[in-house]
Amino acid sequence: MSRSGSKRGKESEVARLRMSRRVRELPPYLFAEIDRKIAEMRSRGVDVIDFGIGDPDLPTPPHIVERLCREAGEPENHRYPSYQGMPLFREAAASWFSRRFGVPLDPDREVLALIGSKEGIAHLPMAFLDDGDLALVPDPAYPVYRAATLLCGGVPAEVPLREESGYLPDLSAIPEETWRRAKLFFLNYPNNPTAAVADPAFFEEAVHYARKYGVVLAHDLAYSEIAYDGYKAPSILEIPGAKELAVEFHSLSKTYNMTGWRIGFAAGGEEIIGAFGKVKTNIDSGVFNAVQLAAVTALEGPQDCVRDNCEVYRHRRDILVEGLLSIGWDVPLPRATLYVWMRVPEGYDSEGFTRDLLEKAEVVVAPGSAYGSQGEGYVRFSLTLPDRRLEEGVERIKRAFSRHSRLP
Repeated sequence: MSRSGSKRGKESEVARLRMSRRVRELPPYLFAEIDRKIAEMRSRGVDVIDFGIGDPDLPTPPHIVERLCREAGEPENHRYPSYQGMPLFREAAASWFSRRFGVPLDPDREVLALIGSKEGIAHLPMAFLDDGDLALVPDPAYPVYRAATLLCGGVPAEVPLREESGYLPDLSAIPEETWRRAKLFFLNYPNNPTAAVADPAFFEEAVHYARKYGVVLAHDLAYSEIAYDGYKAPSILEIPGAKELAVEFHSLSKTYNMTGWRIGFAAGGEEIIGAFGKVKTNIDSGVFNAVQLAAVTALEGPQDCVRDNCEVYRHRRDILVEGLLSIGWDVPLPRATLYVWMRVPEGYDSEGFTRDLLEKAEVVVAPGSAYGSQGEGYVRFSLTLPDRRLEEGVERIKRAFSRHSRLP
């Protein structure tokens, strides 16, 4: 080979890309994997019924959409929004919070607009964790708590949520050394994926431990308004003294069917919100003003749309639970969220049961093991599909498992 040919060969070699340790440690995102699996089956002509992802199928109420359309045409809304959120939006969020929970918030110092609560949860650890710092992460849990901790160099310490304790963490069982090392504790009630709920007594205990050890409590309250049978979810900020050491995430996604709009807010004490806001001003440029103004209409407008949503989901919950019970499976009746969390039948693990549902009934659910090791042995059904499809899915499951059941 000529000298010039050898040189061209070397120049054509491409150095191997080196991903960060943080990215290498991240598992594939659960819902991206579910989407991939559904797309692959549908490409083969399979009619898959998707109980996997909690994305409301109900439309955003018309009065909210109309406000967006009107505001999107205003030139003053086309410029950069406020990093903190428009004063009108923060005031509307604070007023809604006060009406709903009886807790006053200073809209200038204790409320922060978010590009959806997922974004806020993902960025919060940057304000409180240094490399190697511990964050207490429930297991099973929404995967973003763990991922956010890893992405900022923190160390997740799993806190088990068990069925026999109502999926509430046993705070007294967390070793004192773990409490002393922890700087952040993620909580989520009503809970995804288990649909468990917590009462004020639990939050009082959590605030006690957080105060004792100097831990920031990050409470994800995305499902506060999706509740049934007279249940009303409390806010952790209702507990005396909580505001100084807790931040709570609120989302319009599930409450007003606005998942694609990406709008929510964080509420908490001035020091926590200030630190959190400092992170966000260096990362993002806020939420489109037209979306914020539409969110004002959602928060300040008639709330019958929320009650109507809950009635739709309650009806679906009852159809799904009754259908699964009729097969002989152990299915609790949830009091909140968009989910039904079910122990898999005897003889299965989470992934095996998920695979059988897909292959024999052409139904997709989320395996509990994807939410953490304590989720093994469970699956999660979402209620966010039209009644007709939900009913068809239940009938498919009944037919498939009357023929293929591995139950004794």
